[in-house]
Amino acid sequence: MIGERPGVAYFCMEFGLDEKLPIYSGGLGVLAGDFLRSAHALQLPVVGVGILWEEGYTTQAIGPAGETHDLPTPRTLDGKHLVKEAPIVTVQIGGHDVPLWIWRLEGVNAAPLYLLEPIVEHDRWINRRLYGGGKDDRVAQEIVLGVGGVRALQALGLGVDVFHFNEGHALFAGLELVRQARARGLDFEDAWAEARERIVFTTHTPIDAGNEEHEHERLRRLGATLGLTHAQMVRLGGDPFNMTVAALRLSRNANAVAELHGETARKMWAHVDDAAPIVAVTNGVDHRVWQDARVAAAVANGSDAALDGARASLKRELVAEVARRTGAELDGDALIVGFARRATGYKRATLLFHDEKRIAPLLESGKLQIVYAGKAHPRDFGGQDLVREIVTLSKRYPGRVVFVPNYDLSLGRLITRGVDVWLNTPRRPLEACGTSGMKAAMNGVLNCSILDGWWPEACNHGVNGWAIGERLLDDDSDDARDAAALYALLDDDIVPAYYGHRARWRAMMRESIAVGVHQFSSDRMVSDYYTRLYRRAPVRSQRRAAANE
Repeated sequence: MIGERPGVAYFCMEFGLDEKLPIYSGGLGVLAGDFLRSAHALQLPVVGVGILWEEGYTTQAIGPAGETHDLPTPRTLDGKHLVKEAPIVTVQIGGHDVPLWIWRLEGVNAAPLYLLEPIVEHDRWINRRLYGGGKDDRVAQEIVLGVGGVRALQALGLGVDVFHFNEGHALFAGLELVRQARARGLDFEDAWAEARERIVFTTHTPIDAGNEEHEHERLRRLGATLGLTHAQMVRLGGDPFNMTVAALRLSRNANAVAELHGETARKMWAHVDDAAPIVAVTNGVDHRVWQDARVAAAVANGSDAALDGARASLKRELVAEVARRTGAELDGDALIVGFARRATGYKRATLLFHDEKRIAPLLESGKLQIVYAGKAHPRDFGGQDLVREIVTLSKRYPGRVVFVPNYDLSLGRLITRGVDVWLNTPRRPLEACGTSGMKAAMNGVLNCSILDGWWPEACNHGVNGWAIGERLLDDDSDDARDAAALYALLDDDIVPAYYGHRARWRAMMRESIAVGVHQFSSDRMVSDYYTRLYRRAPVRSQRRAAANE
């Protein structure tokens, strides 16, 4: 039975702790960073395990026609430093030994984070760029993270009760635990059962393409099977080998990242036999990082003037930064809507323009401005087309529609604090959570969102924000219907409230802040993991349980 405060190793491909250390791409990494910060604040025995990327994720510049240009992002520690630990661990990739440094990141207010890096120059292709390269590169990276991570923790003598896989990228850590158990003489079934008693898995994406698959031949050639037979690998992950399926079968507990996402994930993976039960632990964000101190102080003293002043200051800072980065001059007194997230089709960034004649009068009158930001994956050509479309709109509505390139942590803080309304329009139910809306809420920014991700748990329509349309029983999304609902909200409630009902707007801001801080903090999230996933008695596989009856 795991104790009250189990030691947890939190594996993730990316960690967003500082924009000067670009070893993150977006929401997954920012969540991982907040997880480590809250574990540190709560004094919980957690360590993070990741990879020290040479270039991190892409720096994205926008050309004159809206085309994206992806550039390397050199890492700059800027006051933080890496301490090289004494042990060296080795993994095998393609029959070749790859020795790894173990680095410990210092200078961040977070639980210890250990980052792995190939020592030999000709192995540096593995960690050249986060999510870069082809499928061989990805498998090699995941061997370093998973297999190298387990061996690094053991070499450092760190006692680990629970291995927490944040997405399926860390799956090979589970295979390494199986390998080690078999090396002690256990057969495959017993080794599998022993390993799964120590593993917890978080699934984030309900998008099929986001649940990684590999051909068995590739895994065998690169050494990712760790001595398992083809039949045993198929038993775990199917054919082709699905990392999410294998993670569910290798874990004693699994979770989705919002209540609605839990419903979606249970339906999505209902066909997987012998899988871990999927519960919902809704994500949270670190209020110490994401809520501006001026907003917190204004709420604490209860002064309307202080809250108005804090919000006005944050808005001025955003307007100034947008002007610096783009040359666009926004009106700090007019309503500003923010839409900032990964540029990909299902998030429907341009839903607001579905019927352009409906939105054009608000833009042309100056009553509405919208600030867009977000990166498209270098190989997501649909996402790149979306960026190009937004840039075209910004030229059609200068000073009313703005696209700010190269979205990162610093820009994320400015936008989630500085806009008036946070817009979220995903195709239901494809938004697993949507933590940027939580950050906005904590700063008095009012969410206007499709009822997807975290918002069904938080929304009190017209009190702390707005729901676009209804949550339909079939979880359907229709662009025309959802756009019409959004236009009605803007025309009938949001714009009139902003310009004509300041007391109501201020009351909604206070309610938004209270809900954000009290319900959607990463402290609550980490505590939920300890209470609901880490401390529970192990859930053995159905086969093992049946054998003991």
